[in-house]
Amino acid sequence: MTKRQWIWLAAAVAVGAGAYLAWRGLRPKELPDGFAGSNGRIEAVEIDVATKTAGRLKEVLVNEGDFVVADQVLARMDTDVLVAQLREAEADLRRATIAVETARSNVSQRESEKAAAEAVVTQREAEYDAAKMRYARTQNTVRMGAGSADDLDVDRAAYYRADATVKAARANVAAADAAITTARSQVVEAEASVGAAHARIDRLKADINDCVLRSPRDGRVQYRIAQPGEVLGAGGKVLNMVDLSEVYMTFFLPTEQAGRVQMGAETHLVLDAVPKYVIPARVTFVADVAQFTPKTVETAVERQKLTFRLKAHIDPALLKKYIKFVKTGLPGMAYVQLDPGAEWPERLRVRLPE
Repeated sequence: MTKRQWIWLAAAVAVGAGAYLAWRGLRPKELPDGFAGSNGRIEAVEIDVATKTAGRLKEVLVNEGDFVVADQVLARMDTDVLVAQLREAEADLRRATIAVETARSNVSQRESEKAAAEAVVTQREAEYDAAKMRYARTQNTVRMGAGSADDLDVDRAAYYRADATVKAARANVAAADAAITTARSQVVEAEASVGAAHARIDRLKADINDCVLRSPRDGRVQYRIAQPGEVLGAGGKVLNMVDLSEVYMTFFLPTEQAGRVQMGAETHLVLDAVPKYVIPARVTFVADVAQFTPKTVETAVERQKLTFRLKAHIDPALLKKYIKFVKTGLPGMAYVQLDPGAEWPERLRVRLPE
């Protein structure tokens, strides 16, 4: 073998050795007993901020990527039509209130008319009693031959006339009772109109208030789905945001390892974007039905195995502290403590930004 060939052979060996050492340094280190690991992705609860009623979008006050807090105003809908309807309802309320006062006055008037009719009845009954006694005396005098037939006819006519006037007066009292009942029903109807007007006003005010779209909780805006000037239907989406108080990583473990995972098991997350940090989390969900490993998990051989889906949530207090750093969709690794007594290796112990 020539000198040149020896040189090439030495170079090839050196390159091969370097590649091997690089491969040894970059390949995932094996986990000690009592731990399991799998790749996953950071996710969070998504929230759609949508309209309650149909209308035109007036303005959007936030942009994609903005952090928002609970009850912060995010967008406003046009309320001109609702405000006009509110003024109309308030006018109806004033009319209904006046109608109630009028109806109550009508009841008082009818009650006064009834009192007058009852007084007339008393007067007519007195006249009736007098005519009755006079008629009886005239009958006696005629039987005794001391009175004339003409006097008897006059007193008889007066008696029947008094009886008729009593009945007419009592009929007027009954009519007054009926009028009072009608007037009281008008009061009830007018009061119902007042109640309906109040309810309509409350509904319109609620609709106007709902036209101010507020953030239901702390989070970050992901997408602006609609733009000012667009007409949206009821339930039309305006913004999409993520709730950064509920962030978790979804990952998959094979049957043997998933069966050993306890709810609440300590989990450490290492994200590809910041591998120098180790984020603490806890298992909050283990699927009760196995499924095939999704395509995002490594190789086709592994996809032939049945796995269980797990979720590991990050502590909300920790999220709040580092909320400006939280991003969803980042891939990484989840390492689960299968044995509560197992000690975490140095490289997987919790390390957070200062």
